[in-house]
Amino acid sequence: MTAPQFSNDFILELEQLFSWRRDVRHFQSKPVDNQILDQLLSVASLAPSVGLSQPWRYIKVETPALREAIYTLFQECNHQAAQEYASEQQQLYSNLKLSGLNDAPHHIAVFSEANPQQGKGLGRQTMPETTAYSTVMSIFSFWLAARAYNIGVGWVSILPPEKVKLILTVPKDWNFVAYLCVGYPQFQNIIPELEEKGWEKRNPERQQWIIK
Repeated sequence: MTAPQFSNDFILELEQLFSWRRDVRHFQSKPVDNQILDQLLSVASLAPSVGLSQPWRYIKVETPALREAIYTLFQECNHQAAQEYASEQQQLYSNLKLSGLNDAPHHIAVFSEANPQQGKGLGRQTMPETTAYSTVMSIFSFWLAARAYNIGVGWVSILPPEKVKLILTVPKDWNFVAYLCVGYPQFQNIIPELEEKGWEKRNPERQQWIIK
């Protein structure tokens, strides 16, 4: 097969796609068509994985009781996290919108099978965590594909893994990696919301090589 040659215009648009990928917290109520969600999962499944193990497991969380349980867990963890900051930071923390759980029409939980038979263990003997790394690559592929469809993704990272596994009753050897809020964003901004609200800013040193 002949590999495609990508144009300069495509390369520039690809850079724009990376630049405009945001962690979305504000969603419209309009649902995403199931065919598009299926296409995003297909793209996510093209991600590289150690030994071609494809350890990712995507769950659509659609049952209202399960969503409510996840949201209650988030509220508990969010309140506890706020107490860890000094008083001057607590107000800033309280102004951050750290999830779109109430707004997003779609909730997707992503797990990584710790030691899948697929791949026959290749590349995992010394670094078993590479299955989780592979799942993160899949999530990022999902995220970029979603942005290309003008769909937003928000990663809720404050949830305790074991409690999420209990709520969603998944196999013991599935490790919780991400809980994603998915839907059309209310607005878009090239500047990360955490930077816009003064929580943190990008470090230009992270764009430089470390030479050894």
